[in-house]
Amino acid sequence: MTRFGYTLMGEQSGPRELVRYARAAENAGFDFEVSSDHYSPWLVSQGHSPHAWTVLGAVAQATSRVELMTYVTCPTMRYHPAVVAQKAATLQLLSEGRFLLGLGSGESLNEHVVGEGWPSVDKRQEMLVEAIEIIHELHTGDLVTYVGEHFRVDSARIWDLPDSPLEIGVAVSGDEGIEAFAPLADHLIAVEPQADLVASWDQARRDEGAEEPSRKIGQVPVSWDPDKETAVQRAHEQFRWFGGGWPVNAELPTPASFAAASQFVRPEDVAGSIACGPDLDELAESVRPFVDAGFTDVAIVQIGDEQQDRFLAEVAEPLLEKMRALA
Repeated sequence: MTRFGYTLMGEQSGPRELVRYARAAENAGFDFEVSSDHYSPWLVSQGHSPHAWTVLGAVAQATSRVELMTYVTCPTMRYHPAVVAQKAATLQLLSEGRFLLGLGSGESLNEHVVGEGWPSVDKRQEMLVEAIEIIHELHTGDLVTYVGEHFRVDSARIWDLPDSPLEIGVAVSGDEGIEAFAPLADHLIAVEPQADLVASWDQARRDEGAEEPSRKIGQVPVSWDPDKETAVQRAHEQFRWFGGGWPVNAELPTPASFAAASQFVRPEDVAGSIACGPDLDELAESVRPFVDAGFTDVAIVQIGDEQQDRFLAEVAEPLLEKMRALA
């Protein structure tokens, strides 16, 4: 049965609000909660970007049941992989085993800020492979020295390790990613509902001798509002960058770049790809492509901060019922 999650969208809400939403989402019945991990919002109109790991530490204490997850962290530039390994261990302890580490090769928007440039996509994938290897080694609890092409680790050990092993999901978009990461990660993260991607991932894991079932985790934005036109305008104002796709979005360095790239996107264009308005059946149908493609987990993004409290108080439970019935 498909599990449904709630997205703690740090680009559109402040840290205290996110913790409040996390508690409300758990009470509404969501199965898990994912947090974006950005240094900057995509558009100035979104207006926020608190530190994801600090927020998740607070969320771990404010909740007791829901699984928590980064969606996704780039462990190669802003963060050295040894630091990500330590943070993940601590969060797994604070959440009492409810944390899943979601990783990806990153976006220029967030990673260029440390002044190290923005590598080519093939180099980013190589760096991510090394990063995952380092995280795995450090989570053995052993003293680790690692010498790779992109990273070095010198006599490092994580002193506070959780009892339950850390599970890793990795963002993949094609066959090359599957070949590189299926041997290293437990679960698949994907932004598009591609059944062939799911099938290829499962086959690659079987070829590696994996015995545990693998989860496939996707994400779907919706814009609920009692007034459809308001919902469409809000989605256009804050999410018109969404249609650019990962190959474009990963390369843009600033909110001004995203604004320029999406300047000709019309409200009706956004409404054609994101369910907007009060019709819960229409919102629920948004998840069908992921369910039909074989995804085990789908996180919902409610676009905009202004209706989050009402969405969680009034809409989330009946919407979850409809999505679960559909799945």
